[in-house]
Amino acid sequence: MIGFDVTLLRPNWLLALMPLAAFGWWVLSRRGGLGDWQRVVDPALLRAMAVLGRVDAQSSRAPLWALIGALAVILVALSGPALERRDTLSYRNLDGVLFVVDVSASVTEDARWPRMLTMGRFGLAALETRPGGLIVYGGDAYVATEMTGDHLQLGQTLSLLSSDMVPDDGSRPERALALAAQLLADAEIIAGDVVLFTDGDGLGPASLQQAAQIAAQGARLSLVSLKMPLSDFATHAAVGQGAVFTLDQTDAFADWIQEDARTRLEAQDYPLLFWKDLGRYVLGIALIPLLLLFRKGTA
Repeated sequence: MIGFDVTLLRPNWLLALMPLAAFGWWVLSRRGGLGDWQRVVDPALLRAMAVLGRVDAQSSRAPLWALIGALAVILVALSGPALERRDTLSYRNLDGVLFVVDVSASVTEDARWPRMLTMGRFGLAALETRPGGLIVYGGDAYVATEMTGDHLQLGQTLSLLSSDMVPDDGSRPERALALAAQLLADAEIIAGDVVLFTDGDGLGPASLQQAAQIAAQGARLSLVSLKMPLSDFATHAAVGQGAVFTLDQTDAFADWIQEDARTRLEAQDYPLLFWKDLGRYVLGIALIPLLLLFRKGTA
């Protein structure tokens, strides 16, 4: 055992070795002495010229061997010999965003509901490399999408939100915020954002307590208001160390998500499979047989 495995990343290139070998056999079998001159020149004349040193009856095959050898090495290099390394660490982002959306009838049946979804899409577009998650709530809270880096899936789920997704009537934002705090803790997110999309129903002391809990975990709570924000919005944002946005502040909301991102990386508990392509180094070996072409007396 040598402590590592070698594999070929592009093995199909080795198929070209067979026609190369056939070509080499054909050329070398036809190349002998003076080649076709032996068929058109009188043998006695050739022997006489050889005695006088005018011709070399034993022409060297080294250049052909060198060329064929170099081509064979090049094909091996193109096949991509690689070392498997399992000591390369992968990293995950410790900064994520949770979108918490009120899907109760008072919100989804409002004429401004499509504009609220648009705000969510702007927020998703600003995530960049940050993972995101989605929580929906009415009379109770549910995880619609766990923390993920697949923003396309997250956007598709966001577009399908409706009041039919939750079986409980009412609006309990404190339960949704408690679930958000738990989700951040489970995902080990230490610098996240929680964005609450709401019309303000249900905001009170219980939800304010959860806003303080989110801030204590190192995250921020911001709110997107379906209607004109009430005083409760500013209070929750202040306690949660976030901001309040209205439906006409799409750009400001996206900038808040993007520019205030606090990206932090941490090594994963498991290593990332990594292949180191050695083809470029093998390619250098092809120069060795080519040097024979410059050796005196090989022509």
